[in-house]
Amino acid sequence: MLLEQANDGYKPLTPVPTTAYNGTLIKGALTPHRTAYRMDFHDALAEDIRNCAARLLAEDVGPVDITAQLIPESQVSRARVISREPAILCGVAWVDELFRRLDPRVALTWHAADGDRIEPDQPFLELEGAARSLLTGERAALNLLQTLSATATRTRHFVDQLEGTGVQLLDTRKTLPGLRVAQKYAVACGGGTNHRIGLYDAFLIKENHITACGSIEAAVKEARSIARDLTVEVEVENFDELEQALAAEADMIMLDNFSLDDMRTAVERVAGRVKLEASGNVDESTLKAIASTGVHFISSGALTKDVKAIDLSMRVIEVQEDNRT
Repeated sequence: MLLEQANDGYKPLTPVPTTAYNGTLIKGALTPHRTAYRMDFHDALAEDIRNCAARLLAEDVGPVDITAQLIPESQVSRARVISREPAILCGVAWVDELFRRLDPRVALTWHAADGDRIEPDQPFLELEGAARSLLTGERAALNLLQTLSATATRTRHFVDQLEGTGVQLLDTRKTLPGLRVAQKYAVACGGGTNHRIGLYDAFLIKENHITACGSIEAAVKEARSIARDLTVEVEVENFDELEQALAAEADMIMLDNFSLDDMRTAVERVAGRVKLEASGNVDESTLKAIASTGVHFISSGALTKDVKAIDLSMRVIEVQEDNRT
């Protein structure tokens, strides 16, 4: 992701990851969304970078970093950030914005970009500036980097399992609180594809919606009346519901917790009339088997909700007095 610095933060520029949200749920698969319901992902991303950086500093620094006061105000330091394990990097713009807000004089030099693979002990970021500022921003920056990089890394592991199958890997709304947009971006950096960003940009009619509306047909009909050009996806749990969703002319059907044999049968029955998404009991050990059934998409909440933070470390490598004027 190329970024430009502005007075109010960072604005994403092209090129962006090819799987990033682009006004459709899934690139090349679903219909464009009505403008009134659509949040441009670039705008959402720029806003999230600003807000997230401010939020992280507020919760960690509070009124003052009292431990940093032990260090002379004039002291300047250089520091390096490394990973202790292989990872896919994600979160560059958020860290840039965090230090811009904390102390604009801190210089950051990145040796890797979002989506790049980093190896153990490889210095991928160097910082130079007031020692107080480096240490004050350290934990907030690492917390975000390790979470977004973990999301991108887990996604890449899943995507690698699907290589050559033609099946697209989708994320879900099962994101960590407050990190929806950031984790969606991380999924794209890992090679995954963004499903809907939130509740506003597509219909996903699930069991409780069907119960409340009375039937799949009624739910789909009502969705069309509300926003005709938004994608309508229906979650089904059995073949009877599958036939109802087909009859209602849903744009996409989610097969919820279907067995492998039932997925194959569903693919045969649908015969290419709509796109099929497999969901439930998805992990790295089941991906290839699910892909072999003929579904178009596999979605997994594990990409964002079950991530294990990447082990990152920042070390001060040089200390000197500030001779800058």
